[in-house]
Amino acid sequence: MVNVNVGVDLHKTQFTVCVRSRGGDRFEKYPTTPAGYAAFFRKVAVWQRSGKKVRVAVESTGNTRYFKSQMEEAGIEVTVVNTLKLKVVNESVKKTDKHDAATIAEFLEKDMLPKAQLCSPESEQLRRLLKSRTILVRSQVAIKNQLHALLCSEGMESTKGSLQSKRGRQCVLNALKQWENGLEVQPLFDTIESLEKSVKGIEDKIESLVAGDRVVELLQTIPGCGPIGAWTIRAFTDDIKRFSSAKKYSAYAGLVPWVQNSNEDIRHGRITKRGPEQLRTGLVQVVMGFRRMMSKTSDWRIMEQYEQIKKNKGSGKAIIATARKLSVIIWKMLSENIEFDIAQMVDRKALKKARAMRMTASAKMAGEALMTIHEKPRKMYFENKHEKKLALPEEKRRKVG
Repeated sequence: MVNVNVGVDLHKTQFTVCVRSRGGDRFEKYPTTPAGYAAFFRKVAVWQRSGKKVRVAVESTGNTRYFKSQMEEAGIEVTVVNTLKLKVVNESVKKTDKHDAATIAEFLEKDMLPKAQLCSPESEQLRRLLKSRTILVRSQVAIKNQLHALLCSEGMESTKGSLQSKRGRQCVLNALKQWENGLEVQPLFDTIESLEKSVKGIEDKIESLVAGDRVVELLQTIPGCGPIGAWTIRAFTDDIKRFSSAKKYSAYAGLVPWVQNSNEDIRHGRITKRGPEQLRTGLVQVVMGFRRMMSKTSDWRIMEQYEQIKKNKGSGKAIIATARKLSVIIWKMLSENIEFDIAQMVDRKALKKARAMRMTASAKMAGEALMTIHEKPRKMYFENKHEKKLALPEEKRRKVG
C-alpha cells in the first residue's frame, strides 16, 4: 500500500500542509475553520479511495487537541510531535511554515518522529480548572496586599490576618467608615468576596469530578498532602502507566539534574524543569507539609536526609531533592495501588543500631557506677608537706605542719 505522509505546521488561524508521496512534495494551506477542515477532509478522502494510507503528523501546540480530535473523527491517523526533542524544527535557521511542514513529513516517512502523548480529557479539564483557580487566588492575594498597604497608611498595622475572614474584613471596613475612608476600599472588599465565591465554585466542581477517584484517595493518605495538592498531582500525572520506572516519572516532573558526559568529562547541572511546573509545585508543597509536621516526620529517612542536605547545601536544594524522592514514592504508590505506609519511611536498621548503642551506653554507665561504689579508697603519697596540705580541705589545712 502506498503511504501518503502529511506534515502539518499548525497555527491559530491556519495550518500549512506538506503532502509527501512518490510524486514529490506538495504544499497547501487551510484555515482553521469548519470550512477549512472540510476541504482538507475531502482531499484525504480522495487519497483513501485510491487505496492510499494517509498519516498525519502535527506539532504539539495550544490547539493540537482540537486538531487531533477533528482528524480522528474523520478516520485519519495522527501523530503528535514532541518539538522539544525535534531540534531540527526548533533550531532551524530557515524557519518557515512550508519548511517546518516538509521536515515533519520527511521524518514521519522515516518513522523517526519523537512522539508526545496528550493527556486524557478528564485530566485536561482538571488542569484548566486548577489553572483558573490559581489565577483567582493570585488576584485575591494581590488585592489583599493592596488593602494591607492602604490600612498601614491609616495606622492599622495589625490587619493582615483580619483580611483572611469575612468577619475580620467587616470589622476593618466598619473602622474605616468611622474615618470616612470606607468608599476608598469598599470596591476592593467586594472584589475579594466575589473572588472567594468563584474559587469555592471551582473547588466544588473539582470535587465532583474527582469523586471516587482512586488516585486522589491514595495521594491524600500522604501526611501533609491536602485536597489541592492531590488534585494537582492527579491532573498533571494523568496515567501513571505511561512511566515504566520511577526515574522516568521524576524526569517527567523535571526534578532530575541535567547530565553532560563527553569523553572523560562528567558534568551535572541543575534540575531540568522540563515537565509541568504545576506538578513540581505540588510535590514541593507536600514536602513543605512534611516540614510543618516535624514532630511526626523527624525520624523518617527522607527527612533525615533532608536535614543533612540542608546543612551542607541549603534548604532550597534540600527541598528539591526531597521532592524528587517523594516522586519516587508516589510512583510506587500509584503503580502498585497501595496507600502511604508510614512504617516504610522509618529506617529500621538505623533504629535497631541506635537502640543497641543506647543499651550499650547505659550498660557501660551502670558498670562504671558499680565500680565506683565498690572501689577502695587509694592511699595518696606526697613528696612534701606543701603538696599534702593543698590536697586537704580548707578547714583541715591549719592542722597540717
